[in-house]
Amino acid sequence: MPTLELTKAKLASQKKVEEYYNALRTNIQLSGENIKTIALTSVQPGEGKSTTSMNLAISFARAGYRTLLVDADIRNSVMLGGVLKTRSSITGLTDYLSGNADLSNGLCDTNVENLFVIDSGQTSPNPTGLLQSKNFATMLEVLEQHYDYIIVDTPPVGLVIDAVIIAQKCDASLLVTQAGSIKRKAIQKAVEQLESTGTPFLGVVLNRYDLQVDKYGSYGAYGNYGNYGKQKK
Repeated sequence: MPTLELTKAKLASQKKVEEYYNALRTNIQLSGENIKTIALTSVQPGEGKSTTSMNLAISFARAGYRTLLVDADIRNSVMLGGVLKTRSSITGLTDYLSGNADLSNGLCDTNVENLFVIDSGQTSPNPTGLLQSKNFATMLEVLEQHYDYIIVDTPPVGLVIDAVIIAQKCDASLLVTQAGSIKRKAIQKAVEQLESTGTPFLGVVLNRYDLQVDKYGSYGAYGNYGNYGKQKK
């Protein structure tokens, strides 16, 4: 039965993706018990940064950890655009940082147990200023008292300085890159930027990796950055 075979194939694929993010979660946990707030960024848009942030947060939540996903890509958010449906209307990060809303109004539960979200909010004319404000650092300090893990989705570090600002206020950072789409020099520069923050840089997550490619072939160079896993979508 073709339909049944397709269903089995889809379930098998979903299982592999779930295992991938569980492995990534485990590696983060093994990186240090004090690493609770993790910033994720990429070099350019479209590399799977927000999808990785979301699935990593889901992995922590399903493992029983009270988890918060913060959409800090306030310039061009794609996080909640049909990807993660919330169970109530909310204000957003920019509303709180600009002083127009209380933090509690921006917290929202989701259809995943143990997972909560802070949306990016309305577009700001000065996003860098908001992220540099005392309100952002204070927000993280308060939230860390109520959540086991906080995943912060940030703008691409290759385009704006926002990711560096955010990483400075987190416990660690990760760089997500799409295999074969970004030059190694650009990745090296992004890594240097994240390392310059003084926050531990955990490594590169190599996204959309073709398992059929020889490990010593065109993608082999990425291994120097300690990517946690290999995924094919």
